[in-house]
Amino acid sequence: MSARVDTKPLCRSLVAAVGHAVANNGTCLMAFHESSPPSVLHHSMDRSTARHYLDRYLAGPYLLDPLYELAMRTRRATACRFRDAVPDRFRSSEYYRQYYERTHLRDEMDFLLPAGPDDRLVLVVGRFHKRFNKNELQRMQSIEAMIFTAMQQIWEAGHGQAQGGMRDVGLHRRLARCLADFGASTLTQRERQIAQLLLRGHSAKSVARELRIAPGTVMVHKRNLFAKLDITSQYELFSLFIRELSES
Repeated sequence: MSARVDTKPLCRSLVAAVGHAVANNGTCLMAFHESSPPSVLHHSMDRSTARHYLDRYLAGPYLLDPLYELAMRTRRATACRFRDAVPDRFRSSEYYRQYYERTHLRDEMDFLLPAGPDDRLVLVVGRFHKRFNKNELQRMQSIEAMIFTAMQQIWEAGHGQAQGGMRDVGLHRRLARCLADFGASTLTQRERQIAQLLLRGHSAKSVARELRIAPGTVMVHKRNLFAKLDITSQYELFSLFIRELSES
């Protein structure tokens, strides 16, 4: 295997090209992995913003992030606006309130690229103060091919190296295990599926679409799982999940 090369010039060129196309408050190129935490390949945020946005994100239950789930499902290069890709009740979910909302992102455009069987690259282009307008979205779409080519070159040149090294794999394993096993001693398999979707911000109708069952059936399962867990709200469901994660 050839030695890793300095990818900073490539990253700076990508950031400059995106900045020329559309004004933004920062970009972040991350790699999502099947069996380890996300790694940061490059970002253009200032130190305080990066600390608030990245450190908190990487230390939290990022498996509940719609972007993570969307990225891991991606099979081809795709660009999407985050607000158009999230579950219908994401903004009322506890994950949104306790993690995503605190990033203060008003809008973001995401470029997703498969980098291997277990790895996905994601370039986040964020805006704090106002949403991207139609012309700005079109300008970003017009340079999609260049963005995806640059992302691939950065990944190949650095062999997937992460800024600051890989994060704690143990955290990822605990998080994945906790999510997979959440409610295992109490809930049925169907109730556990519904609980996971509720944690990610899906409404009963959205859960029904995902699982291809009737909304009324979802409501019955939801009432049953809430009763079994002795909770009355999705806030308590999230709090119970976080407590189990901290104890795992």
